[in-house]
Amino acid sequence: LLFKAGMSSSSSSVSEMEIFQFIDVHQSDFIEDLKKWVAVESDSVQPDLRKEVIRMMALAADKLSALGATVNLVNLGSQQLPDGQDLPLPPVILGDLGKDQQKPTVCFYGHVDVQPARKEDGWKTDPYTLTEINGNLYGRGATDNKGPVLAWINAVETFRALKLAMPVNFKFVIEGMEEAGSLGLEKLLEEEKQCFFSDVDYIVISDNLWLSNKKPALTYGSRGNACFFVEVECGSKDLHSGTFGGIIHEPLTDLIALLDSLVDPTGHIQIPGIYDSVAALTEEERKLYESIEFDLEEHKNNSGVKEFLYGTKEEILLHLWRYPSLSIHGIEGAFHEPGIKTVIPSKVIGKFSIRQVPHMDLSVVKQQVVEHLEGVFSKRNSPNKLKVSMPLGAKPWLTDVNGPLYKAARRAIKTVFGEDPDFIRDGSTIPVARMFQTVMQKSVMMFPIGAADDGEHSQNEKISRHNYIEGTKVFAAFFLEISKLHQHLHETSNMETDN
Repeated sequence: LLFKAGMSSSSSSVSEMEIFQFIDVHQSDFIEDLKKWVAVESDSVQPDLRKEVIRMMALAADKLSALGATVNLVNLGSQQLPDGQDLPLPPVILGDLGKDQQKPTVCFYGHVDVQPARKEDGWKTDPYTLTEINGNLYGRGATDNKGPVLAWINAVETFRALKLAMPVNFKFVIEGMEEAGSLGLEKLLEEEKQCFFSDVDYIVISDNLWLSNKKPALTYGSRGNACFFVEVECGSKDLHSGTFGGIIHEPLTDLIALLDSLVDPTGHIQIPGIYDSVAALTEEERKLYESIEFDLEEHKNNSGVKEFLYGTKEEILLHLWRYPSLSIHGIEGAFHEPGIKTVIPSKVIGKFSIRQVPHMDLSVVKQQVVEHLEGVFSKRNSPNKLKVSMPLGAKPWLTDVNGPLYKAARRAIKTVFGEDPDFIRDGSTIPVARMFQTVMQKSVMMFPIGAADDGEHSQNEKISRHNYIEGTKVFAAFFLEISKLHQHLHETSNMETDN
């Protein structure tokens, strides 16, 4: 079954078969390693668990050292919490394995911190005890991101165990603050650009999921995110609606009108100019969407909604991936407890965000939002104070699917899974892909091994045994493919130089 996908009869196929057999035979060891990692409560969000994140970094460093890698745990100092307390940041692992000038250098990024999880949140099993049920491995971090980090390490370990020559040189960047905003990572990348990263050819990130439960995917783009606060204030204190209702301009009434002006019932953003720089859809790009495996009904069931804004797979995916969207998230300062409280809040803050797509400029988006809201507000003739701010802005990311990285991954997927992957984009924001691409100016690929129903960040997070073990194989096959492609590229460019 494993080798049905027309593997070449070259020498590499012999080692490929040997590699896959080794991985199959050692699956229980690989699952045992994941069990040890999941047992560490490396929750980077809660300050009292920071010591566990630091312990997790040490475990990951030991695992890389056992591979024969040179490991540097880089100290990033500390972060200041809102209460003024200084909390140590976990170190970032920079690992190095192989220095052969003839081989390409592939840098792998992953993280070993996790989202908060408690059994009483609705988990069927203890979130920090990896538990196998019906072929699924349940546990916090199983798919996000301890499983994929270990799958990559398992693949490297397999070459070592079989005493095979490493097809590529490896660099590892493993952090422990991804779930809390990757504090300090960008600065470290900038500092190490000329040193640790100077010989990197390719960057691979495995920290997302397939679009389907069964069909593999490669991700080539994600939307950015611009978060906004719109604040309306009338005075210094809350007022009684019996005493002041009907004689003042109420801030919450102003705010609701402002929020209502942002987006229409069809999901269309009503801010003038917002769609101006969105690239037109090409025929070639539209074709990419046709072959994608995406079950509309399944997606509806997963989300628990009765109806989407669009009726076709293509329209849904286009509006998730390549068109901007605006979502309203909440109102701070308004009464939201159960029961009735007849209060007029003195200051309210509406919160919304715009997922923006390539070619949209953050500073232009901010200006368009501010001008629109100020225009709507001025028509209300309200004496209240309006303040619009953009506390957070992350840019979108897009890369070329025709480069060697995606070719190599596609071949590896075909070998292991017996089918071509879907090429997908992500509707959410992946700051780390953009960060690596911007700082390093090298090819970046998102190479997920988790399935769509893995439930990252949610209760009962899992990775299936199948995806974890076949994911290990696909990474091993990828090492061989990128090595061959890189060599071929160099031979071709050398021939062109000679000519």
